[in-house]
Amino acid sequence: MPGTHNGGKRRQGSGEVVALLTRLAELEEEQAAATRQENELARQRTETTSNLALYSSRTAENAEKQTGMAQERTALTREQTRLSTRSAELANIRTELAHERTLQTEERTRLATQRTEMARRRTSFAEWRTHLAERRNDLAQERTLWAVTRTRLSLQRTELAKGRTSLALIRTGLAFLTLGVSLFRYFGVSMWTLFDAALMLFSTLLIYFGVVGYRRAKTIENKLMAMLAGDRGKLDLIPAGGKYRNHGIRS
Repeated sequence: MPGTHNGGKRRQGSGEVVALLTRLAELEEEQAAATRQENELARQRTETTSNLALYSSRTAENAEKQTGMAQERTALTREQTRLSTRSAELANIRTELAHERTLQTEERTRLATQRTEMARRRTSFAEWRTHLAERRNDLAQERTLWAVTRTRLSLQRTELAKGRTSLALIRTGLAFLTLGVSLFRYFGVSMWTLFDAALMLFSTLLIYFGVVGYRRAKTIENKLMAMLAGDRGKLDLIPAGGKYRNHGIRS
């Protein structure tokens, strides 16, 4: 079977080609990796060279700094010597200042004693001022109480005046009623009877309004007396007839 034999050879050749291509691709990848590694080594070598150059530059700078620091140390030694001399001078000045401070401390102690004495006097004045303030508050409260009592007495006086007015209405009504009854009894039933009836009706209205007003004034007066009874005895002495009399109002 020659066709079958040729087909097998052809497939075998194709497999070898694929294997070669695969191997070629692997070799190319390895070569690319080697190239990348070579580039990385070149970069590291460049960085190392740069670091060495930087280190050399810094070493030179440090040498210069050490030289400058040596010069500065010499200058500082000279300055230290000068400062030591100045320190001795300052010690003498400090001793003198300590002596002056001692004197000032004694003066401060004397002033503190005087201040303590003045604080005691100020405390005494503050206590006296507090006492005066308390007394002033008591007087203000008493004055307020007197004002409230005076206001209530004014209201009571007003209501008493209203009561007197109501009593005057009752008295006038009674007078008109008496006049109407007298005229009716004197003239009898006549042309004046209508006037007598109107007069008696008017007198009756006067008596009614007078009684209502008097009762209202009396009720308000009783309420005011009840309030005045709680004014802490400020109304225990009320002027009456030129003298003071006790109304029996409890404090």
